[in-house]
Amino acid sequence: MIVVNTETVPGHQVVEALGVVRGSTIRAKHIGRDIMAGLRNIVGGEVKEYTEMLTETRNESVYRMKQEARAMGADAVVNLRFTTSQVMSGAAELLAYGTAVKIK
Repeated sequence: MIVVNTETVPGHQVVEALGVVRGSTIRAKHIGRDIMAGLRNIVGGEVKEYTEMLTETRNESVYRMKQEARAMGADAVVNLRFTTSQVMSGAAELLAYGTAVKIK
C-alpha cells in the first residue's frame, strides 16, 4: 500500500478515487511517563517517553487507515494528513486520514 501526502503518486496515474479513509488511536497519559517527563521538564531536553508514545500512536493510526483502504480495494492513499484532539482530560486522539485511490 502506497501512502503519500501529495495529490498524486509519482510514476502512477490515479484512475479512481474511492473515498476518505481514516485511522484513529486514542492514548491516555501514563503515570510513569508523566513522572519521567516532569523530571525532564526540570532539567530540559527531549521527553523521550512522549516521543516514543506519539510515534507508536502515529504508526497505529496509519496502520488502521491502510486497513480501511485495503478493505475498499485501494492501491494507495493520497493526501495523508494528521490531526489531534483532546477527547477528555489526559487522553488525546491522533487521527490519520487521506483519500483511498486505485492507481495504474
